[in-house]
Amino acid sequence: MSSFPSIDSELLRTFVAIADHGGFTRAAEMVNRTQSAVSMQMKRLEEDVLERSLFERDGRQVRLTPEGQILLGYARRILRLQGEVFNTFRQPHMVGSVKIGTPDDYVMRFLPSILSRFAEAYPLVQVEVHCDSSAQLLMRNDLDLSIVTREPGTEIGQLLRQESFVWMAAESFCPQEQRPLPLAMFNTACFCRAWACNALEAMEVDYRIAYSSPSLSALFAVASAGLAVTAQLQSLLTGNLRIIGEDEGLPMLPNASIVLLRGQKMTPVTDKLAEYIVEGFRS
Repeated sequence: MSSFPSIDSELLRTFVAIADHGGFTRAAEMVNRTQSAVSMQMKRLEEDVLERSLFERDGRQVRLTPEGQILLGYARRILRLQGEVFNTFRQPHMVGSVKIGTPDDYVMRFLPSILSRFAEAYPLVQVEVHCDSSAQLLMRNDLDLSIVTREPGTEIGQLLRQESFVWMAAESFCPQEQRPLPLAMFNTACFCRAWACNALEAMEVDYRIAYSSPSLSALFAVASAGLAVTAQLQSLLTGNLRIIGEDEGLPMLPNASIVLLRGQKMTPVTDKLAEYIVEGFRS
């Protein structure tokens, strides 16, 4: 039987961190090592273990080589399987299901990395994601964890982060030339929509709700097409939209709070997922 050198899982974990965070400095923070230690790890992986170049370096920018891209897929699978083995045999109680409630605002921006890391560590846990408005989620009592948006001063539960509420529009959109100003806003009862309308009225800016939808992706599609301006949390900004504000005749908007609510029946599974959510929103 052919024998091959083994690959230390810590080398793979550091390699994945570099790929996920775009560089050695941020990866060093994530794996709790110095940057020089991370560099030495990757030198060992490239020169001693695989004998292949895994990174292309351009100043401070780091990109994966074709060989690095191939290794990334294998590394994720190896680490996921390793996590599954340890959690199956060492923590057999970490099985079950958990229900999360969240507005779809946060599904694409925050949940993928959170759920990916959680699944890697606890592959036997079933996660149900229920998307609804914050107002509707606050009325439900069947959820184990809920992520909701609150006005400052009305926070309940655990504060995950505070966000700037900003105007967003396409690069070609000129708000000064649009009267009444077309808005793309959620069609549910939402204090963010009220904030936007109240701020415009205070500045005596004529506006109309030109497009409404319960879907954030639908609102962004309308705004990206240059058909309207929308107001959303700054962290949700996509690459084809820009932030606009007072210099283009629009009012400042207040901050909002994102909080985590826990259900009445907490379990070890729910507690652990809550930890991942807190870390994911604060990182």
